Amino acid sequence: MAQTIKPSNAWRFKGNELKYLREVLRSGLSGGPAGSMNARFEEAFTNKFGAKYAITTNSGTAALHQTLTAFGVAPGDEVITPPLTPFMCTSTILMTGATPVYADVDPETFLIDPKDIERKITSRTKAIIAVHTYGGVCDMEAIMDIAKKHNLYVLEDCAECFLGKDKKGRIAGTIGHAGSFSFQATKHMTTGDGGIILTNDEQLAERIRKFGNHGFINTKAGRRMVKAMKDVVQDPDYLRHNGLGYNYRFSEILAAVGLAQLERLDIFVENRIKMAQEYAKAMRGVQWLHPQKVAAGETNSYFTFAVRLGEKIDWREFRKKYMELGGDGIYAAWALAYREPASEIISQEGRLFPDIPDQGKYLKGYLRSPKCPAAENLQPKMLQFTTNQQTAAERKAQVTALKKTIAFFESRPELA
Repeated sequence: MAQTIKPSNAWRFKGNELKYLREVLRSGLSGGPAGSMNARFEEAFTNKFGAKYAITTNSGTAALHQTLTAFGVAPGDEVITPPLTPFMCTSTILMTGATPVYADVDPETFLIDPKDIERKITSRTKAIIAVHTYGGVCDMEAIMDIAKKHNLYVLEDCAECFLGKDKKGRIAGTIGHAGSFSFQATKHMTTGDGGIILTNDEQLAERIRKFGNHGFINTKAGRRMVKAMKDVVQDPDYLRHNGLGYNYRFSEILAAVGLAQLERLDIFVENRIKMAQEYAKAMRGVQWLHPQKVAAGETNSYFTFAVRLGEKIDWREFRKKYMELGGDGIYAAWALAYREPASEIISQEGRLFPDIPDQGKYLKGYLRSPKCPAAENLQPKMLQFTTNQQTAAERKAQVTALKKTIAFFESRPELA
């Protein structure tokens, strides 16, 4: 068995993380002499991505929930989402009381198919979630045209797509009405967990921030809280909340790590692109490996290098052989959202937990025989190769394992 190089992820935290953390701690968690670390991070993020407003939050899931709520999504509404994506794109719709409606994916780009979006629109449709899966960018020109035609909101889920660009050169997350990002540990940049939302709409920004900040009356679009005079706040007649909200706030400590990570985001993305390019080169001419299609002029940021495996190769056998030959592992595609047990128990029985009846009875029956044949065909054959290698030696180890794996299967008579 080939020896696998097991790199440490510590290299991702060799920037200004400790410097900014010390600032926050020395300030007593107030942000330091330069001001709130959240405010500094949000400003840096808007500058990097070219948006007017950025709102930090405690997870990518919270980012989705806040944004859908800010769109006004409510019980009785429908939100269109792809099924070939993490379950949170379904669960956050259900959290609003609305109904997820599943649009199929394109079998070549693996991303939501605008043609099927249009087929799934009804009088109840309120929004579309365009998920930029694996680092690829959805056809935002077509999606925005559909949204404009039907007066719909568009949320770009960029959890796996930092600095990806469409064919017009627009950065993913800045094209729709809002874009959400995740800082979970595997993402392009990380704070361990956390997220952020981008928008150019002041009203949306205020709603998003207020919903993640307990509905405090002095929450505004551009900052978490507008300070009021102590004599005003500390008065028995002072009213603090003019909206309903959760505590989805992002800590100063996480913001310190985020600011340092953002300063090196270009390096993180470039490393992933380099790894993807080497995988693609090794697969060139292999008829049974089909990488995610990237249209001319687009930039895929390659959260993973996504590949559809040919019908004649067993997925588990391929992964096992790749790891035997020195590969560091391959991720499977998530089960389609409408096939998750959670979807079934909610839709069939109106339960949020198996042992509590009727808690989700308002969602009972939400699954209406979803039909996404491309996603159903694609999901069991998806290979996600890791791209978060730091060095040329680490990249070479993965490519060497891939070439050996390809040679092993190419020698089989059924592929001749």
